[in-house]
Amino acid sequence: MLAALVFCECASPPVSAASVNASVNANTLKPLVIAKLQDLDLGSVTLGPGIWSNATISLSRAGVFSCGSVNVTCSGATLVAKYNVQGSNQQSVRITAPNVTLVNQSDSTKTLTLVVDAPASVVLPNSGQPGVDISIGGSVTINSTTAAGTYQGTFEVTVDY
Repeated sequence: MLAALVFCECASPPVSAASVNASVNANTLKPLVIAKLQDLDLGSVTLGPGIWSNATISLSRAGVFSCGSVNVTCSGATLVAKYNVQGSNQQSVRITAPNVTLVNQSDSTKTLTLVVDAPASVVLPNSGQPGVDISIGGSVTINSTTAAGTYQGTFEVTVDY
């Protein structure tokens, strides 16, 4: 009895390869540019006599001024803050402008808080120049004990895509 061993080096059938195509997109945006065009000015406020509180002086971003308290007299020209924003056409831009601490220039221990009125976002109407102008207003609340003097502060306006 003869036994034969047979070895076979058989090639296994090739495994099927699979492939798929995927799309690739890249969206480039122009860098955002913001420039100040005009400072905010609430004019002059004269405090009335007596003891009173919560007189709000406001200038909306649309330029509507309100000095609606019988305890104060407002005068002088008012101006909204204005900025120009440039970037990529049809992109939505978020605007951040936190409230501002205004410091009395005669006594730095005396402050007022400017509650900012700014748009949350804008859509750029073009790429680059001329961009879009935005306005920012705000309001302060004063009372009969508010110290006299010029109050000043600085906006920190941030824009991002």
